[in-house]
Amino acid sequence: MLWEICLSSTFESLGLAAPLVRAVAEEGYTEATPIQAQAIPVILAARDVLGAAQTGTGKTAAFTLPLLQRLAAQPRERRQPKSVRALILTPTRELAAQVEESVRTYGRHMKITSTLVYGGVGINPQIDALRGGVDILVATPGRLLDHVGQRTVDLGRVETLVLDEADRMLDMGFIHDIRRVLALLPRQRQNLLFSATFSDEIRALARGLLRDPATVEVARRNEASALVTHVVHPVARERKRELLRDLIVAGDWQQVLVFVRMKHMANRLAEQLVKDGLSAAAIHGNKSQGARTRALAGFKEGSVRVLVATDIAARGLDIEQLPHVVNFELPNVPEDYVHRIGRTGRAGSPGHAVSLVSPDENAFLFDIERLMKRTLPRELVPGFEAGKPGTIVEDAAPRRPAQRRPAHDARAQRARSSPATPHRESKRRDAGRARVAAPAPARPTPKQPPQEATRPAQRGANAATSAPAKGHRASAPHPEPERKENQRASNGDKRAGDRHRAPAVDNSVRSNLPPGWPRSSRNR
Repeated sequence: MLWEICLSSTFESLGLAAPLVRAVAEEGYTEATPIQAQAIPVILAARDVLGAAQTGTGKTAAFTLPLLQRLAAQPRERRQPKSVRALILTPTRELAAQVEESVRTYGRHMKITSTLVYGGVGINPQIDALRGGVDILVATPGRLLDHVGQRTVDLGRVETLVLDEADRMLDMGFIHDIRRVLALLPRQRQNLLFSATFSDEIRALARGLLRDPATVEVARRNEASALVTHVVHPVARERKRELLRDLIVAGDWQQVLVFVRMKHMANRLAEQLVKDGLSAAAIHGNKSQGARTRALAGFKEGSVRVLVATDIAARGLDIEQLPHVVNFELPNVPEDYVHRIGRTGRAGSPGHAVSLVSPDENAFLFDIERLMKRTLPRELVPGFEAGKPGTIVEDAAPRRPAQRRPAHDARAQRARSSPATPHRESKRRDAGRARVAAPAPARPTPKQPPQEATRPAQRGANAATSAPAKGHRASAPHPEPERKENQRASNGDKRAGDRHRAPAVDNSVRSNLPPGWPRSSRNR
């Protein structure tokens, strides 16, 4: 069911309580946005809601305001320990902090307690906050399950469940964690599912989660805000950084949010922009929560001019009147483009979305245009045509060519060099080595019968006392026995016969061997 409500509704006409209207007025809002005008009456009626709208149209307030009013209308005299009345799940820490801040801002005039639970920080302060029970718990799925495992939170009394940015949670692989959380909740509860896009997976999740939901959809599916102007600058990949610097400096951009795909690229680009004289910081998943909070705070207050982020920052970052968003690298998921540019053009302020597209990203660009059902305008920046040299010279400075060594013949060089003298220690070891007589070349012996050929050779003392072969004389002692190639027998039968014949040993040589040598060495 699509609820049709006047788009110019005031918060009083939507049935909100006076404390909520007062808090909203203190924030400078007098009229409800289309998503708020349609969702608030439905949520106050205790119905399940499936809502979608462009980012920056007030989805957070659309479920926060009626949720606060319903909890305040039915206060509990005695809160159960570790209990939670309303659970809000978000995919990222930044979005969780943003939602919890909205809860505290709009509920400042009500006696509603809330707390924030996410990873990257110590768990003990969160345990202390949950010990007495809270009305509203804003959490990421992973850290919430950590508390469930430690039994520091009780989800059996949840009255309302809110899934914010549900499509992003599915993209990040939280579907299994969501199912584990759903199994811990009571069956009778109100379910609210909000997202910037309505994919087929979201609709499938809604069918299994929501009961007779009211569909609140104020814009065409996956449509970007009409307040954002788009432009695509074709440029070579190696010149993107140079073009980004020129656009920031020439346009005098004071607040720019730059998106990249990889974490290491965010760090690298931020460091390069700092070298170019621009105050920049990086924010991504590998940064500690403290570093991410400081970088985001500096960007909001103006001390950081350029914030380089991965898609982790594409959800939930509410920066007032952010004028420029730059896609340094196009996302490989077309829906992420809608969420990226949704950081600008919020709350009625115009925005400017710039995409630096290299030739290898044309396929990503076509997918984005197919999703948005429109062609993004191309604009070639003068001086950045293909083949034009860059103006940043420190990274592209020509290196001094390596000095090539003259070609030479290694073998001739070794031949001309003087022979190396042996090491003194080597000479000492060689001098103390026993002088062993080199045996004479083996003479061919006639073939013997098989029974004699297979007879084992004599060993030990019997072999030592055997007389040497007739006509066989030991040659003069030689300092180092050498085995020449021409001494090898070419016939296989000769080698077989030599293996079965006991070698002749000179008794004078045996006596010169040291006493510690093994018996086998004495018989050689």
